[in-house]
Amino acid sequence: MRRPGVKEQLQRRGYSAERDRAAVGVFTPLSAALFVAAGTGLFFYFRYEKARLIEEREKERASKAYGRPKLGGPFSLATHDGKTFTEKDLEGKWSLVYFGFTNCPDICPAEMDKVTEIMNTVEKEYGNIFQPVFVTVDPARDTPARVAKYLEDFHQRYIGLIGDYDTTKGVCKAYRVYFSTPPNADPNGDYLVDHSIFVYLMDPEGKFVDAFGQNVTAEDAIQKIREAVVDWKQETGNVV
Repeated sequence: MRRPGVKEQLQRRGYSAERDRAAVGVFTPLSAALFVAAGTGLFFYFRYEKARLIEEREKERASKAYGRPKLGGPFSLATHDGKTFTEKDLEGKWSLVYFGFTNCPDICPAEMDKVTEIMNTVEKEYGNIFQPVFVTVDPARDTPARVAKYLEDFHQRYIGLIGDYDTTKGVCKAYRVYFSTPPNADPNGDYLVDHSIFVYLMDPEGKFVDAFGQNVTAEDAIQKIREAVVDWKQETGNVV
């Protein structure tokens, strides 16, 4: 067999080197630099887009809250079973807050029944993420024992809240609730109390979402609550 000459060997080596260069192709220093630059650009672009989306989400959330009346604030009341309840206890759950009194002949029971119907429905759909709250506007007569007895006719997880007159007045002012109980009311007196008739929906941060008046049906309130939970989940990723 004839051995390849020197010229043929050089030609083969040249062809091999060209083939290697062709194989490397895009991995030249310039193309590598362009690749790194493109990757860096994409990284900062996606980081910018993420920050922009978060900012837009926060603006959307703020715009939804804008125009809502500023209701609520710090308070400290006693529950019907003797525990302290503050505005912090509204956090972590959706709350349905109603102001009334146990001697109310018809309106309060009807609204409390409505809240019970709402609770029974939304708990089946979402679980134990709601709490119904009853705040008495008749501190002279509504003792913890009396409130506890009154709540037996409504949803089992109702929380009754009681305070002295000044504390009650302060909470009512924070929630823009009107009530006519005089500061020197006779605990044994037979009187009625005029008061605002609203069920307040508060979000898991204890902030006001909506108010359901006497003419709002349980079905309408349930639908509004569903919409509020959907909005909350879109904003936070959770239902509470």
